[in-house]
Amino acid sequence: MQTDCAQPIAILTYHQIAPAPAAGTPFAGLTVPPQRFARHMARLRALGYTGLSMQALRPYLQGKRRGRVFGLTFDDGYRNVLEHALPVLARLGFSATSYMVAGRAGGHNDWDTGQGIAAAPLVDAAQMREWIAAGNEVGSHTIDHADLTACAPAEAERQIAGSRRMLQDMLGSPVDAFCFPYGRFDAAHVEMARRAGYRDATTIEPGRVRSGCDMLRLPRIIMYGSTGFAKLALQLGTPLEDLRGWRRARRAPAEGRAGGYQ
Repeated sequence: MQTDCAQPIAILTYHQIAPAPAAGTPFAGLTVPPQRFARHMARLRALGYTGLSMQALRPYLQGKRRGRVFGLTFDDGYRNVLEHALPVLARLGFSATSYMVAGRAGGHNDWDTGQGIAAAPLVDAAQMREWIAAGNEVGSHTIDHADLTACAPAEAERQIAGSRRMLQDMLGSPVDAFCFPYGRFDAAHVEMARRAGYRDATTIEPGRVRSGCDMLRLPRIIMYGSTGFAKLALQLGTPLEDLRGWRRARRAPAEGRAGGYQ
């Protein structure tokens, strides 16, 4: 299935919403302080934007609805997103998709072990249901936060399809959104997600979603702790990220991959 949106639509991705870690911490930039996140969202609302989960965004991507909208996603299922981002979303009337690592519900980010990244708690099943009850969406981020490109085909299939089944059993509700961990995948993994029944899947290929884009290979814009609002406004409303995606595609036209992404 391809998108049929009338105008480019940006999908933002955040990770942790928490106080900035110590200088020199690996991947510290992927932690956005709560005050900065709140400013991002409030100023986008002031410009007339509405942040939407992938579920709510789908009609816009399919050309069935039009509006000043953007997709809002969080990777890994950190508890600090529930604590710091959920009140902001509720206050502004926004919704978001949080991609959960199904086999780590209630645990921590153990895939970061050995990289110097501090352990951070992940939401459990009850907290996932709280997130959904507030009007948001739970998506899958595999069972183990697996690098699919390092998995045998059968294991990659288990990570993609099995995580959907695990989360649906856990929550008693459909799970239709998927996100490729580390931004690493190939064409076979896209087809596995399609066979598993996901309605959309996100990558970290830069750019905004345009008509003709595969719904199982949607680009996103990474938000960092250092991202100021002026840059964010350019990323949403201009071809800045589209050009980055075009340049990247020229360098690596075969598949979408991004090393070192959490």
